[in-house]
Amino acid sequence: MKAFSITTGKRFFSVSLCMVFLGNLPLMGCSSSELAATSSTKLPDSSFAAFCDALFCSEIASNTINLHFTLSEPEAYGITDPRITLGEISHTAANESNAGLENTLAALETFDYNTLSTAERLTYDVLHDYLKHRLSGTKYYLYEEYLSPASGIQSQLPVLYEEYRFQDESDVKDYLSLLPLTKSYFQDVIAFEQEKAQAGLFMSDAVCDTLLEQCRSFSADPENHYLIETFNHKVDALTDIDVSVKDAYKVQNEALIKEYIFPAFEELSLALSALKGTGKNEMGLCYFDEGKDYYEYLVYNNTGCSKDIKDIQAMIARQRSSDLEAAANLAQENPSLWEQCENFSLSDTDAVSILNTLQEKMLSQFPAAPETEFTVNYIAECMEDYLAPAYYITSPIDDYRKNSIFINANTDDTTMRYFTTLAHEGFPGHLYQTVMSYEMGIPSVRSILNYPGYVEGWATYVEMLSYQYAGLQKDAASLMALNQSALLSLYASTDIGIHYEGWTLAETIKFWKDYGISDASAIAEIYRYILSEPANYLKYYVGYLEFLELQNYAKHTYLENYRDVDFHRAVLAVGPAPFEIVKKYLPEFYGSRQKQ
Repeated sequence: MKAFSITTGKRFFSVSLCMVFLGNLPLMGCSSSELAATSSTKLPDSSFAAFCDALFCSEIASNTINLHFTLSEPEAYGITDPRITLGEISHTAANESNAGLENTLAALETFDYNTLSTAERLTYDVLHDYLKHRLSGTKYYLYEEYLSPASGIQSQLPVLYEEYRFQDESDVKDYLSLLPLTKSYFQDVIAFEQEKAQAGLFMSDAVCDTLLEQCRSFSADPENHYLIETFNHKVDALTDIDVSVKDAYKVQNEALIKEYIFPAFEELSLALSALKGTGKNEMGLCYFDEGKDYYEYLVYNNTGCSKDIKDIQAMIARQRSSDLEAAANLAQENPSLWEQCENFSLSDTDAVSILNTLQEKMLSQFPAAPETEFTVNYIAECMEDYLAPAYYITSPIDDYRKNSIFINANTDDTTMRYFTTLAHEGFPGHLYQTVMSYEMGIPSVRSILNYPGYVEGWATYVEMLSYQYAGLQKDAASLMALNQSALLSLYASTDIGIHYEGWTLAETIKFWKDYGISDASAIAEIYRYILSEPANYLKYYVGYLEFLELQNYAKHTYLENYRDVDFHRAVLAVGPAPFEIVKKYLPEFYGSRQKQ
């Protein structure tokens, strides 16, 4: 088996920027264990559907970013004149959120489970799991992290501002009302980080240095900033506003960027500089007092896998061993396969063309998607070093046929990795999974829940299948997929090793060296990345392994009646959920073409 080709952590994974109120993204205002108290101000209607709709509307209206990215026409849901807000990060907000969790769970449990339909029981099970899990994490308030190199506020909020849709003039006004709130929101983050420092839970110096560099890079060219340029472009595209009004909005936006956004990043930078050196731990979470318990919470949160951590690590190791053995057998039978893989180069590097090709090639294994629009754009240059090779921004649930994929220009567009990244983000990955879930009737309340293990696991699972769509000889495509799976397993094992088993850098280097990878500087960068993003790699790889287990279960259950198309339709119909729940409901939707 040849040595793996590795990529350092900050560029390795593509992502989906899913805006969900209860998710792990740090833009929600409260801690990531939120249901705002507003959700419990009314007892449920006698109708379970009405309860879910009321819960959805109260939650989604409590944060402008989430509302905007989730609904294209809030008025159709009875949401009118919602308050413009980014939310709040504070003990008071967290306590209100925790009370909301408890009250919402109590309200949910008033329904007679046995009288619910199959689709309603599915929604009940998912909500119940979500609320119970979030409640179990409320004690880890100060262990949460709103700042991290890849998924922190400082990297994600600018992207969401850049991609904020302008359908009409009201969107422009809402956006301009949001910008001034950024400074006070960052001040909440700073206060939170100061409290973490006082509790001995502040980040390592290495992570702090990376964040400081991000802040400097963001404000490096204030006169030609992408948030100014993209705003001007979006305003110009509107047809129902006079040119003079557009010009006034452009002037206002630039003034707000300079008055609030740049100072917010500068203030954050100053605060981080002052806090640097207060971190008590330069290693994994398990070296904090409750770090091991928090990591267990985080692993379930990120994967939706209920297995014990040690069992997860063993599952990863078994898959790695199986993949390496299968790859070695293929290479032994045909020694020229490695040369085919190494010499492969995409003949067509146009992203839109590749996505269209993927839509055609996938039809032998996946249900056809509805007519879908998508745009492909490039990540702003100042963020290229800190964001993924690509990301997909989820479409509104009431206008899910319009989608956006962003690509990092640093990504080599001639490689297989470029092709599979587009599969991961587009078809049959994030874009396809999102559109199909909505198309199949996932209730709106489930769009505010975050199950990254399902979402990223699906995207990784289909990414592995996409090697067969690129035009390689079948065995060569299989070899590349096996190699990629084995490589992902190393990252996943390292994540658990660092944060649960307490690996040092030296132990991490030894682990990778055992698999023929001895670039100490690259491994050190992987180590630093994993320190800053605990359990991040697991949502991809453990989620992928859970989909393989689901597929094996379906094959053994349906035998000669098993078809890939039916299996994929069923898991898409169940939608994002913990994997035990997906497995429970899989038979209910297998072979069904009906909406829930």
